[in-house]
Amino acid sequence: MYAVFRTGGKQYRAAKGDVLRLEKIEADEGASIEFDQILLLGEGGDIKVGSPLVAGGSVTAKVVRQGKSRKVPVVKFKRRQNYLRQGTHRQFFTEVEITDVSGSAKASAKETKPADEQSKVASKDSTPASKVARKAATDKPAAKKTAAKKATAKKVAKKKSS
Repeated sequence: MYAVFRTGGKQYRAAKGDVLRLEKIEADEGASIEFDQILLLGEGGDIKVGSPLVAGGSVTAKVVRQGKSRKVPVVKFKRRQNYLRQGTHRQFFTEVEITDVSGSAKASAKETKPADEQSKVASKDSTPASKVARKAATDKPAAKKTAAKKATAKKVAKKKSS
């Protein structure tokens, strides 16, 4: 069984026994962490996609280590302005080992939506006619195109003959 979960502004695909490097999480080495924002659960041909989250799904992991990635050069430069700033950056990370992926990938698992999304869906009319009417009301009339100016040939002055 595998899962796609969200943490630190990124999404990760994980199965039991995988080792992942995530954005820094405040946890001690050896501690257990549970991720509950599961976007997708899969087992063989059975795949359950949440909208946006799968209810009852969770991924449990053990923190292996905390660390810093390798140095990355950072350069800020503006040409012809006598501006050059150089530096380096090391990103913090948390390395975790996935110990368990739980939840049902079968059709019996229910999908969950945050309360604010449910109210948005309920308030909008989803009929095709209302969508067209809404779009027509918001469309602005097309701007008129101006005619391109015609190129005129230069007149050559005649030389005076004496």
